Amino acid sequence: MRKFVLYFCFFLCTSACTGRLPLPEPASAIPLQATIAPTPHPTKRPTAAITPTATAAIPTSTLPPTNTPTVQPTDTPLPTATPTITPTPTPETVSLAFVGDIMLARRLGAAILAGDVDYPFGDVDEALRSADYTIGNLETALAHDGTPAPKAYTFLSPPAAAPVLADAGFDLLTLANNHALDYGIQSLHEGIAHLAAEGIAAIGAGSDASAAHAPHLVTINGIRLGFLSYVNVPVEWRGFDTAVWTATENASGLAWGTVAGISADVATLTPTVDHVIVVLHSGYEYQETPSPVQFELSHAAINAGATLVVGHHAHVLQGVESNENGTIVYGLGNFAFDINESGRSAILHITLAKDGLTDLTFTPVHVQIDGKPFIPDPIQQGAILDLIHEMSLRLKE
Repeated sequence: MRKFVLYFCFFLCTSACTGRLPLPEPASAIPLQATIAPTPHPTKRPTAAITPTATAAIPTSTLPPTNTPTVQPTDTPLPTATPTITPTPTPETVSLAFVGDIMLARRLGAAILAGDVDYPFGDVDEALRSADYTIGNLETALAHDGTPAPKAYTFLSPPAAAPVLADAGFDLLTLANNHALDYGIQSLHEGIAHLAAEGIAAIGAGSDASAAHAPHLVTINGIRLGFLSYVNVPVEWRGFDTAVWTATENASGLAWGTVAGISADVATLTPTVDHVIVVLHSGYEYQETPSPVQFELSHAAINAGATLVVGHHAHVLQGVESNENGTIVYGLGNFAFDINESGRSAILHITLAKDGLTDLTFTPVHVQIDGKPFIPDPIQQGAILDLIHEMSLRLKE
């Protein structure tokens, strides 16, 4: 599969930074430049460093010249100086793939129930599996049944979707969103159990506030990562307020994102891991410009020590902001979502070393009307990359 990637022209710090992103104004977005690469995850490998042998200075003699004996050649070659080659250790890295909203109800769910389990992700699973760790946002209940919430749209995906997600390469799914509790508390816990049975971790929701805010910890290639997930979305147009699903000390629910809560969670987690990654479900639907809440919460996470913030909810792509303190990818749009219209999306590829983010690229994706993601033709890929570029530049205005 031929992949087009988007490289960001920024220089990332190679040690822990103590600076802070300015608030409330966002840091400057870094211009992007689309390039074509033969592999989804170009890995920068330093070559061996050659350290030449030091040459001693030749002192100047003040003595009168003397007769120098003639040296007769021999058959034995004289030894020559050889430079010392000191191999530079290859730094350990971890590759991550992120996608936006996944909703396997409606036509995608029908395909799964009909036995076509490769249909939802068959055109993109190569890109998903190529990463060391793949993360998505599961924006649906995942259960046999339940009582629908009093809201405009409710999504119930079949339990058979859990192995489909696992086969596609997903390792971690975030549940802090405005559809995880569409069919009640029991469906939430059933879905978490179905995912766990397939080896997929879930964060951002749980049996109480402590469980919902608990980080997911994983060590890959010697690099320790901590993931956190939050939701903070506006009241829906028919009046439903997702905030009523906030987990409490005694009740199941979601991790609702606030500046104080995110800052505290990130600050607590940062000393224990190499990188904190925050996944945020927030913003205005169908708006390419991040909302004030997105800016505020994303910057709060970076200021508290997060390396990366990845967002979704708007159903459209949004821009990228990066400086020496951290990187914010505001919106990845839909990924596998039956929403009765096609849309532009992308797979975000991140490479992390212990001391920072070393690579950020995108695989352009198109979502067809029935929700199936696929890799589009080169012209469409270029248009998606250009769109992300333009939206990132707008963040400076």
